[in-house]
Amino acid sequence: MKNWNLPLVLGAIAVTLASCKNEEQKMADEKVEQFKVFVDSISDIAMDNATVNWVNIQNEYEHSKNEAKQTLAKLDNKVNLDSILKKADSKYEIFKAKVIAKRDIMLRENFRNSLFTEKVGEDMKFEWVNKSNIAAVYEHFVATVDQNKSVYSREDWDEIKLIYEALDSRKNAVEKEGITTKDNIKIAGLKIKFTTIYQINRATAKYRENAEAKQ
Repeated sequence: MKNWNLPLVLGAIAVTLASCKNEEQKMADEKVEQFKVFVDSISDIAMDNATVNWVNIQNEYEHSKNEAKQTLAKLDNKVNLDSILKKADSKYEIFKAKVIAKRDIMLRENFRNSLFTEKVGEDMKFEWVNKSNIAAVYEHFVATVDQNKSVYSREDWDEIKLIYEALDSRKNAVEKEGITTKDNIKIAGLKIKFTTIYQINRATAKYRENAEAKQ
């Protein structure tokens, strides 16, 4: 039977454990630093670019943060690294809130512009609408809404109503320029058509969303 030198064996085990702990500490240091560098780097990205590439940024954030958390879980003393991780995460959440706000603005602008042949603008003043083109603007708006009515959500319809009211406000201003009787009659018919489309389809969208929420 082989004789074991117990002190040597215990010493070897201690060295091995210490080596493992050192490796775990080193790995945790690296992963937390990588996460911190990632957050610092994306904070310098232009907001428009960050908005366009948001899905990739969010995926990389989740991956980097999870790796850091997994290495921290193996440490006995992780207070300092955990503090660095939380600080970087808070910085990311501030950046995320700005990107989401910017993305919402861009999506809203794109949606509004899709209903017209010109850019609407955040203020929705429709300054490019005049007595010569106002009937055509109404016609294009109503035709576009009618064509896409089946895909609009309740929230879309609420936005469409706001746009419609803003266009009506512009019409009131353009009236002073002298809209022709022919155009006025045409616009009146388009307004009736829009109101019917809006009432029916917003109610349908609301019913559909409520039904889906119950499933």
